[in-house]
Amino acid sequence: MYFAKLPGVTIKRHFGRAVSSIELSKRQEKILEIVRESGHATGRQIAAKLELSRAALRPDLAILMMAGLLGARPRVGYFLTGKQPSDVVAAVLGNIKVGEVQSRPVVVRDNCSLYDAIVTMFIQNVGTLIIVGEDGCLEGVASRKDMLKATMSGSDLNRMPVGVAMTRMPNIIVTYPQETVERAVQKIINHEVDALPVVEPSAENTGRLKVVGRFSKTNVCRVFAQLTGL
Repeated sequence: MYFAKLPGVTIKRHFGRAVSSIELSKRQEKILEIVRESGHATGRQIAAKLELSRAALRPDLAILMMAGLLGARPRVGYFLTGKQPSDVVAAVLGNIKVGEVQSRPVVVRDNCSLYDAIVTMFIQNVGTLIIVGEDGCLEGVASRKDMLKATMSGSDLNRMPVGVAMTRMPNIIVTYPQETVERAVQKIINHEVDALPVVEPSAENTGRLKVVGRFSKTNVCRVFAQLTGL
């Protein structure tokens, strides 16, 4: 939901908080160029170079400071902070929690046959299947590549348990509802996986992890789409 809009920046309500989508105007880019070339510049100096009044520049300077791209000091004027528009996005991702954007987990029981697991994966259109025990706690994960390798053995898929294809605990990368989206994205990139099980400690069994969601590359795309207003 939009609740404020200024030239060059749109403040929106996403995931219960205000975030900014930065689209600099040519004038704002010129202001940054002037400050960059001189090291620092007062509002009067910037206005003179652009042949504008200081009053006409105030909205642009306010936007650049709000975005964190410009700073200001008394008797010095405006200076570059060294931040880029991408830094603003990174800061936003660092404030969004996985639990706010996670998807419903697609799970099968650990006693499921490999055939049924493959059918579930394609019906639900997911790249990673989460395998749980009777208590709903994480037992393993299986990707499409894992399934393909298992089917190449030539064994009867109806008799083969999904466990032969899955990666088991504790060799699974997970994320948590209170973890930041920024951190979860780093895990996906660093470990080259399509999705992460979202888990929290089980209240019934110490050391076990209850599956409460799924965080995938699709979730990441949705976050960026909402931040950019797509």
